[in-house]
Amino acid sequence: MSGRYQHFYSHALSRDTHSMVYGYGGKPVLVLPSQDGVAKDFEGFGMLPSCEPYLRDGRITLYCVDSIDKETWSNYNGNPRQRIELHERWITYLTQEYIPFIKEDAGWEGRIMATGCSMGGTHTGNLVLRFPNLFDSAISLSGAFDASWLLGGYMDDLVYQNSPVHYMPNLPEDHYFIDAINSCKIIFCSGQGAWEDEMLRTLAILQKTFNEKGINAWIDLWGYDVNHDWPWWRKQLAYFLPKILEAVGA
Repeated sequence: MSGRYQHFYSHALSRDTHSMVYGYGGKPVLVLPSQDGVAKDFEGFGMLPSCEPYLRDGRITLYCVDSIDKETWSNYNGNPRQRIELHERWITYLTQEYIPFIKEDAGWEGRIMATGCSMGGTHTGNLVLRFPNLFDSAISLSGAFDASWLLGGYMDDLVYQNSPVHYMPNLPEDHYFIDAINSCKIIFCSGQGAWEDEMLRTLAILQKTFNEKGINAWIDLWGYDVNHDWPWWRKQLAYFLPKILEAVGA
């Protein structure tokens, strides 16, 4: 399936941004790229066939965005405060600028879905847990959820609010966010093979926290042969997408 290129100016980032759109109807899905990735990667790494039946039938439209990870998470020699400030501006761009554009473009009035692999899975999980008012569903594949680990141990207020293993345990059990998150259908998946160690460590923390607070996210660990790599993410997305679409009635 061919995509539509979108050019979008972000006031939050003070720059032009780029995205690719695939599909023609149905539920909008924000696709977050893997580390240092760009909007065309979802197609380039062969993920579209996992979505093909639902794109073809007009059940979903994919909105794939560029990352700015090279300036934030991957800018290892940069000032950590400046890196996380820029990342937070990217979050503002997504939540206050790009998602309203998605809803206008799609003619969609409700909440949307998010998905991504690796760092895209990290962004997906963080976004849906921080902004359940914007998302009613998410498929996070092989994400790591300790932002201080990604910044070499650095921690401040902005790192904290992008680090689910830190902010979720401190969420009061009677906080209204519990019900808001439970109104979403959220899947966290990781393999147990090569390069998944940090994903498994942080998912274990989240699973314990979710159990303690009554949060009904689905954490699914695949086998010891399931590595942190695209062939598995293609299989996982094809497996989970119909289940989550059914759960949200899309």
